[in-house]
Amino acid sequence: MHFWDHLKTVRRHRALVRKHCFRLGLYWQGLTHDLSKYSPVEFWAGVKYFQGDHSPNDQQRKVEGYSASWLHHKGRNRHHFEYWTDYQKDGICGVEMPKKYVAEMFCDRLAASKVYKGADFDPADPYRFFERGKGRQLLLHPATEALLESILIKLRDEGEDAAFDYVRREVLGKP
Repeated sequence: MHFWDHLKTVRRHRALVRKHCFRLGLYWQGLTHDLSKYSPVEFWAGVKYFQGDHSPNDQQRKVEGYSASWLHHKGRNRHHFEYWTDYQKDGICGVEMPKKYVAEMFCDRLAASKVYKGADFDPADPYRFFERGKGRQLLLHPATEALLESILIKLRDEGEDAAFDYVRREVLGKP
């Protein structure tokens, strides 16, 4: 069991997301980001399946065939595109995400990459993660996908300051 390791990882991730969200003026989102990770279904799965370099949900999915933790998490956190799904005439489809949640998703992916990569973090890491999922993220609305990709490319090519400036000014329309 990795109680302390998982708790430390969650706290470090939330602290980084909070810092990033505050940088964008998203104070409430920064304060409330991923609070569901402290719920029993998510926290104890994280302790049991702790890996240290990627989400415990992946391991829970391998062992149990699904991740109860992830099903709980994505239904309560609007910064995940899977939250934004609904029935359409063709079945379940992605709904375009409000920009403030796309901005939080950027902060989440950046923080996750920093936590999991540690000293080996590279600003291209969040984009590489995005690229690996491309084509498999069937429920990601095309406009949301294009916006997230533009932010991650800005981060990869121009660095954090440019990416945060772009999100603040161009995505959120803040000075």
